[in-house]
This record gives sequence, C-alpha cells and structure tokens, in this order.
Amino acid sequence: MTLYLDSAITYEAEEASKMGWVKGITTNPTLLAQSKTPPDITLRKLASLTSGPLFYQLMASDFDEMLVEGRKAFEIIGSQTILKIPATTVGFQVVAVLAPQITCSVTAIYSASQAVVAQEAGAKIAIVYVNRATRLLGDGIALVRDMASILRGSNTEILGASIKSPEEAAASLQAGAHHLTLPLAMLKAMATHELSQKTVEEFANNGMGLEI
Repeated sequence: MTLYLDSAITYEAEEASKMGWVKGITTNPTLLAQSKTPPDITLRKLASLTSGPLFYQLMASDFDEMLVEGRKAFEIIGSQTILKIPATTVGFQVVAVLAPQITCSVTAIYSASQAVVAQEAGAKIAIVYVNRATRLLGDGIALVRDMASILRGSNTEILGASIKSPEEAAASLQAGAHHLTLPLAMLKAMATHELSQKTVEEFANNGMGLEI
C-alpha cells in the first residue's frame, strides 16, 4: 500500500516529504494550474521533493499529440514518471503504445470493464475517483470492489482518488484499492484522532519519563 500527496503546490510537497510516510505525488491539469510557475518548472521541483513516483496527466486529446506530450513529460520528470492517461478509446490506444517504455496509469475509470481494458493495454495503475463515483453512480466503494475482483492476480493495481474522509479512505482500501492519493489536509486527518491526543495528554499528566 502506498499513500500519495495529491497536489502541485511545492510547499505542500515539502511538508509531505517531511512526514516520511508519503511516498509520491499525483498531479492533474487543475492542480498544475494552481502553481505559480510553468508546468515544466513545477514538475522538476516536485520530482526533487520526492523519491517516489510523480504522476503527470496528459491534456492532449489527439493520439499523436498525446504520444508527444507523454514523452515530453518523461524527458522532464525522468524515471519517476507515471503518466495519467484518460480512460477513453484514444487513451487506451496511447497506453498500449507508451506502456512498454513509460509507466502508465489510466485515470477517470467509472466501470469495471474499463479497468479490464486498462490492464490489457498495459497500465500499471487504474485510478478510480471514489467520492465522485459515489455522487455520479451511487456507490464508489462498490466500484472499487468490482475493479479489485476483476484485476485480482493481474499486474494492474488500483489507486483511489477523490477521497473526502478518513473513513472513505479506509473503506476504499478494505474494498481492494492498493494505493490512495490525498490532499495534504486529508493526509493529516488520516494520521490524527481526538482520542489519540487525549490519551497522550493523560500519559503526560500522569506519567514519568527520562529527563532530557
């Protein structure tokens, strides 16, 4: 299991890096647009702030242009690159061409059958927007469960995105997601609980430790 930061803001990437348990960064066009620097500069900076993967989502929609954009992203990011390619007819064709050279994921999957095509095209990761799928389809967790059942035993893993609560994060993993990508605030929420803090305070008030 891997937890990723979903952000293109460098100070958030710096903070996530200091946590020590966030293993990579996912971006998308909307997140990159929030950065104050051009995408290529932002991507290079983000790559320097993590030792793990950096996901870049293609914006082009034409087959040839998508190939060019994917290869350009790889030139910028290097071996940390995981391309995010939309779950469209053309997108699956692009995955089939690029996957032998560049690690690919398929994003915006809304059906288990699309996960099958992603696997057959050579994608390493199938990305599901859990909360958005719940809003649009009725049950995003069920979608994760269906994808996990179909992909079991394959080389394609599930990345849960669009997670709105620690409970939804845990449910996604229980349903079969291998990884999650979360905004910084949600990563922090995952690590905290009011009873944990209360217990620590009780120990501090009642206990004794080493002198420092």
